[in-house]
Amino acid sequence: MNAPTVAQIPPGIVNLEDHARHAHTVLDANAWAYFSGGAGDEITLRANRSAWDTRQLYPRVLQPLAGGHTRITLLGRALAHPILLAPVAFQRMAHPDGELASAYAAAALGAGMVLSTNSSIAIEKIAATALNESARGPFWFQLYLQDNRAHTLALVQRAELAGCDALVLTVDGPTDGARDRQRRAGFRLPSGVSAVHLADFRPMPAEPLHPGQSALFDGLLAHAPTWDDVAWLQTQTRLPVLLKGILHPADARQAAALGLAGIIVSNHGGRTLDTAPATAAVLPRIKDAVGDLPVLVDGGIRRGTDVLKAVALGASAVLIGRPYVYGLANAGAVGVAHVLRLLRDELEIAMALCGCQTLDQASPALLFEG
Repeated sequence: MNAPTVAQIPPGIVNLEDHARHAHTVLDANAWAYFSGGAGDEITLRANRSAWDTRQLYPRVLQPLAGGHTRITLLGRALAHPILLAPVAFQRMAHPDGELASAYAAAALGAGMVLSTNSSIAIEKIAATALNESARGPFWFQLYLQDNRAHTLALVQRAELAGCDALVLTVDGPTDGARDRQRRAGFRLPSGVSAVHLADFRPMPAEPLHPGQSALFDGLLAHAPTWDDVAWLQTQTRLPVLLKGILHPADARQAAALGLAGIIVSNHGGRTLDTAPATAAVLPRIKDAVGDLPVLVDGGIRRGTDVLKAVALGASAVLIGRPYVYGLANAGAVGVAHVLRLLRDELEIAMALCGCQTLDQASPALLFEG
């Protein structure tokens, strides 16, 4: 296994927004449109960020802080901190080392990693890296249900054999959103970059459409997944299954009733339904709906203060997507590690200034309600 390329952080980068600005100068227009764009007018994309900004932390003083830490327990596993890498497809568009570099960084920094079905490097190679570090975080495989159950089972079996700790079933993308930025850029996958896990799959032949039928509803979505498919998946794997893409409390309650291992509150980074609510806004409602079931959240997290706010609102952990891809573009594995280190350092600072010694002390009382 080749080690990832060693690089240095470009000068002047001291936070995640700096990483984003610099990545804009590194990535070509095609890759930038893919990684940075959202759906429609990108209202949800912007709302994800502003929803964290508008929540205010309520500092406390003279609280005992000695021995404080960021450790948590998630799905029965002790983690150094509550930050995971979200599934992001085609990372070799950002850097030649792609997902391999992200896995090295996650393992070195004790962060969890969720590998995309649409990874541009095979799960077996990533697992050889992600599972080799004793202090690593969890290694999960993100799954899209395929239109052929045999194909879905083949992916599940690869994840199990590779040593993944859980499956993350993404359920909020039966179709892509209207991604105007990608369409303006004429997005296409570069030569040599592909969804390697899907290379041997052939889609089921489409039924001919009759006059008046919809190419979307009667074509692409004729085999769209349902709750029955989620229940079926649970019978086909020994791994815990989390659902990613939950925004509505009714869906959260149905997931809990099925005995899922956890829920990830997500709007796909604002890339599917534009004008969907920000994840920070719905997180408390989802937590109220499912009680003790682990709830994670992604979308717009750019500061350690955001991580603390998420935990205060009921999240067990958070996931980041675009920020670590920007770090990857800027400096490979070193860039991803830098992003994770910045977030963890900022989380510790925020905890200390809020008088929060450990994350189990974080509650809605940490947030100012004016």
